[in-house]
Amino acid sequence: MIMLEAIDWLLVLTIILFISGFVLIGIEMLAPGFSVPGLAGIVCLIIGIFLTADSFAEGIIITIILLVLLVIMFATIIRALAKGKIKSPIILKDELKKDKGYVSADEMNHLLGKRGVAATDLRPTGTGNFDGVDLDVISEGKYITKDTKLIIFKVQGAKLIVREDDEK
Repeated sequence: MIMLEAIDWLLVLTIILFISGFVLIGIEMLAPGFSVPGLAGIVCLIIGIFLTADSFAEGIIITIILLVLLVIMFATIIRALAKGKIKSPIILKDELKKDKGYVSADEMNHLLGKRGVAATDLRPTGTGNFDGVDLDVISEGKYITKDTKLIIFKVQGAKLIVREDDEK
């Protein structure tokens, strides 16, 4: 009778360890990074294998079965994330639209046509000085040396695209 109770507790403990391991690893699959749930899940599964297996060969078989189940669980979670059935914590679903008042950068269109001088070499990015204010600029693709006269000919969001100023 005492031996039967000990086996029952061992079986219950093993089942709890396997279930806990799968749940914790499932949490780890949904959350980015490798942290406490993943490590705890691995430890639970390894302890469960040691408690269940009577021999080395049986331990290998149980490990292979667990790995197959984990791959199936991973594929199921990936499929559910791809179809949108599960909300991913690492993908931003909210849209920040301009008509609702969100802007990614200050509008810099007022600088269009502004003339200045290259404060650094532009390779193709660097700094230009416009009316005493240093601004980050990008050349239209070519190298421009320091102290060359510039003109801002295109504004793309926060990017100021410049070229050499032909006007003397």
